[in-house]
Amino acid sequence: MRFLFYLVNGEIYNHEELRLKLKSHTFRTGSDCEVIAHLYEEYGENFVHMLDGMFSFVLLDTRDKSFIAARDAIGITPLYMGWGLDGSTWFASEMKALSDDCERFKSFLPGHIYSSKSGELRRWYNPPWYSECTPSTPYDPLALREAFEKAVIKRLMTDVPFGVLLSGGLDSSLVAAVASRQMKDSKVANQWGSQLHTFCIGLKGSPDLKAAKEVADYIGTRHHELTFTVQEGLDALEEVIYHIETYDVTTIRASTPMFLMSRKIKSLGVKMVLSGEGSDEILGGYLYFHKAPNKDEFHQETCRKIKALHLYDCLRANKSTSAWGVEARVPFLDKEFINLAMDIDPEWKMIRPDLGRIEKWVLRNAFDDDQKPYLPKHILYRQKEQFSDGVGYSWIDGLKDHANEHVSDAMLANASFVYPENTPTTKEAYYYRTIFERFFPKNAARSTVPGGPSVACSTAKALEWDAAWLKNPDPSGRAALGVHADAYKEEAKSASAANKAKSVIGLSHEQ
Repeated sequence: MRFLFYLVNGEIYNHEELRLKLKSHTFRTGSDCEVIAHLYEEYGENFVHMLDGMFSFVLLDTRDKSFIAARDAIGITPLYMGWGLDGSTWFASEMKALSDDCERFKSFLPGHIYSSKSGELRRWYNPPWYSECTPSTPYDPLALREAFEKAVIKRLMTDVPFGVLLSGGLDSSLVAAVASRQMKDSKVANQWGSQLHTFCIGLKGSPDLKAAKEVADYIGTRHHELTFTVQEGLDALEEVIYHIETYDVTTIRASTPMFLMSRKIKSLGVKMVLSGEGSDEILGGYLYFHKAPNKDEFHQETCRKIKALHLYDCLRANKSTSAWGVEARVPFLDKEFINLAMDIDPEWKMIRPDLGRIEKWVLRNAFDDDQKPYLPKHILYRQKEQFSDGVGYSWIDGLKDHANEHVSDAMLANASFVYPENTPTTKEAYYYRTIFERFFPKNAARSTVPGGPSVACSTAKALEWDAAWLKNPDPSGRAALGVHADAYKEEAKSASAANKAKSVIGLSHEQ
């Protein structure tokens, strides 16, 4: 007798539509993930492209003892693959599950499927933008708005209490605004009520807390404002690194408040949240995009950023929340929305102060509705804040001070000998690396983390856009000198000035 055994982590949003294509099959549960087994029975290994959702799964076919493993298009849910000395092949959602039994393991590539029959990975996700060729489709604001609204509505499929992570920035505010409008007419309103719950975290008096409350009041959500202290964040660092399984500086900076927030959210009984990850990568929202020299390089950088999301923001959003049993869903990473947004002629995405276009203007303009406003104008056109900055600038400064206390000049000077791979170049990076290596000492573990210089979350390639960035390779948004309204101040450092400059200057932001 033939049996199919499968393990799935994820959500299949189009499972009802797929069931209609499988009318000859007998479904035994109401689970959205059951369609995976039936699709395999019907189409063999060539069905993954039919799934619309976030997922990682492994399926074993007892008929020939073959198995497949696959991961969603962008890598929203985590998946690792490992190999044992005895010839075994392993899969897990967390790296730590493989470290004892596998000699080598790595992150499973997004948009790929592994088949034991061929013993190879192959890419099943082949969108037009993947080639990085510059598109030429004219910008259609209404089409962009409708695609995003559909992405949000799709993710309201749930049978558990849920909410929205609301930082008060453009992306999370649009997610909350669209979700709040749809709640009144959705199925979930009958079960959980028509008032949306929103959550924000920050240091007392932080930019995010103020902006989030204003947005929540405007769209009428039941808002939960959470605060943390720098010391509480520092105390959580080791636990955060253990759960998120990386030593990347930006990821750790942003994961810590998200981790603390998720703990509180879970205690309130909420099990699923919508979040705004992905918009900056797709639309060129990071402040360093102001320096993109032309539309071709702008587009190529967005492609590089999307392809690397599984190593950064997707990893953070999933693992920071999953550590407490909360599921994060990300509407901006909807396949249809990505395809439409990445097909827009990037000339429209370019930051053009002379034309009144700031970062992500195409999205802001699409939701700039005077007749039925989604958001207040100043929120709709609020400057980009990275999550680790927006929770309070003293959070990053506190992290750097803490690292300075634990890492000496001599330790950093010898970093290339202690950590020859992805050598940390700052005391903060060195400190995170020591914690990571304590939990994950194998070479394979450290190789799962990307390296290279970055400014304001750029790829290493984009550093070529401004020579000054090579002198200030900090991933914070404030490192985008001459762009961020609170850019780091360039101060001369004397030998007696042991502490780094914390002053900031207010640079006018052209809009």
